[in-house]
Amino acid sequence: MPALLLFMTSLKPVALPALPSGDLSDRFATALYQVQTKLVALAASAPLLLVALAIVLASLWLGGLISRHLLILNRLSQRNPYLDGLLRGIVKTLIVLAGVLVALDLLGATSLVGAVLGSAGVIGLVLGFAFKDIAENYVAGILLSLRKPFSPGDTVRVEGHEGKVVALTSRATVLMTIEGNHLMLPNALVFKSVLLNFSRNPKRRFEFELDLNAGASLHGAMDTGISALASMEGVLAEPAPAALILEIPSGGARLQFVGWIDQSHNDLARTRSEALRRVFKSLQAAGMAPAVQVQHVRLEHSDENATRHVHETETERDTSVDHALDAQLGQARSEESSSDLLKHATTGNEPPP
Repeated sequence: MPALLLFMTSLKPVALPALPSGDLSDRFATALYQVQTKLVALAASAPLLLVALAIVLASLWLGGLISRHLLILNRLSQRNPYLDGLLRGIVKTLIVLAGVLVALDLLGATSLVGAVLGSAGVIGLVLGFAFKDIAENYVAGILLSLRKPFSPGDTVRVEGHEGKVVALTSRATVLMTIEGNHLMLPNALVFKSVLLNFSRNPKRRFEFELDLNAGASLHGAMDTGISALASMEGVLAEPAPAALILEIPSGGARLQFVGWIDQSHNDLARTRSEALRRVFKSLQAAGMAPAVQVQHVRLEHSDENATRHVHETETERDTSVDHALDAQLGQARSEESSSDLLKHATTGNEPPP
C-alpha cells in the first residue's frame, strides 16, 4: 500500500493540447463552403429537376391513358371487372415506375434507385410473411373470380357448409344458410376445398325410402310408387322416376324411390316432401305399406288402448321454388356490392336487389 501511494503521488497531471483558434474558423469556413457548393449545384441542376419532374408527371398521364384505352383490358372488363381494375392499376404503376427510374437516372441518382428497390424488396418480404393468410385469401379471391365456380344466388356446399352465394370479396366468400344466417368462408379454404354447386345443373335428383308390409308384391309396390311420382306436377318425365329394392328383411322389404326436378321451377325439399306423402298414400291404399295409427290412452276407466286410422286429405302441397330468403339475399348482396367480385356475373338464380 505505501508503494502504491508513492506511485500515485509521483504522477504529474497531463495537460491537453489547446485547440488553436485558427482550426475552428477553418472548419467553419469549410462547412460553409460545402453548403454554398451544394446550393450552387442545386441551382445549376434546377433545369434537370424540372425535366425530371416533367418526366414523372408525363408518366402519370401516359399510364392513365394507356390503362384506360388498352384493347385487351377493355375486352377483359366485360368478363371480370375486378381483374380489369387490378390489371389497369398494374399497367399504370409499371409506367409510372419506369418514368421515376428515368428521372432518377437523369439526375445521376442511380445508386439511390438500387437502395430504394432493395429496401422495398426486404419490406415486401417481411410483410409477405406477416400477412401470409391475408395475401393467400386475396390471391385465392382473384383466382375464384377468374374461374367462376359459382354465381350469385347459387346453392353450394363447401367443407360441409351449405348456403346460397351472397358475394365474393377479396377476403372471403359470403354465403347465406337456409336459416338466413351469414356464413363467411376464407377464399383460400374455398379454393382448396371440394366445392359442390347444386345450381350449376338445373336438374336435381331427390330420393326417399319406404318400408313395405310383409308379403307385399315388390313389383307391384315399385310400379305403384313410380306411377304416383310420374303423376306429380314438378317431377320430370326425363330422367324418369325409378324405384330400387334396398333390402328384404324378414318383416318386409325396403324400397328407395328416385325422382328428378327442375330447380328453376320447383323446390327440392318441398317436392320431396309431397312425393313422399303421395307415394306412401298410394302404397297404403293398395295395402302394401303399414297403416299410420294413432293410439289414445284412456286413464279414467282402464289402460285399454283405442286405435283409429288417420285419413289423408286430397289437398296437394306447394312444390314451387321457395322464395323465403330472396329478400334477405337481395339485401345482403346490396350491402356487399361495393366489394363483390361477382357483381357483374349475374345468373337466373340471383334474387332481385
